[in-house]
Amino acid sequence: MPPKFKRHLHDDELTGSVRSERRNLLEEDSDEEEDFFLRGPSGSRFGPRNDKIRHVQNQVDEVIDVMQENITKVIERGERLDDLQDKSESLSDNATAFSNRAKQLRRQMWWRGCKMKAIIALVVVVLLLVIIIPIVLKYHT
Repeated sequence: MPPKFKRHLHDDELTGSVRSERRNLLEEDSDEEEDFFLRGPSGSRFGPRNDKIRHVQNQVDEVIDVMQENITKVIERGERLDDLQDKSESLSDNATAFSNRAKQLRRQMWWRGCKMKAIIALVVVVLLLVIIIPIVLKYHT
C-alpha cells in the first residue's frame, strides 16, 4: 500500500546534511532555554524532575509486570476452565449412561421378581390341587 502522504523534495529545501549542520549551529549558539527544546530536560536543574520521571517509569514497569502476570493467570484459568468443562461434560455423559443402565437393570430385576412370584404361585396352586383333589375325591366317593 503506498504511503498516504508523499514528500516531494524541491531544490530550495535543505538536505539532511545541511539540516544537521544548521542544528549544530543552533545548539552552539543557544542559551539554556533553547537547550531544553533541542536536547530535552537534562542537567542539574532538572534533577528532581528526572527522579520523578524515573519513579513514574518504575511504577509503569511494575504495572506492566503485574498486568503480564494477570494476563498469564487469566490464560491459565481459561485453560483450567476448559479442562473443567470437558470433565463436567464427560461426567454428564457418564451419569446419563449410568441412569439408562440403572433403569434397564431395574426393569430386569422387576421381571425377575415377577417370574419368581409367578413360579411360587404356580407351585402353591399345584400343591393345593395335589392336597385338595385327593381329599375331595375321598369324600365324594
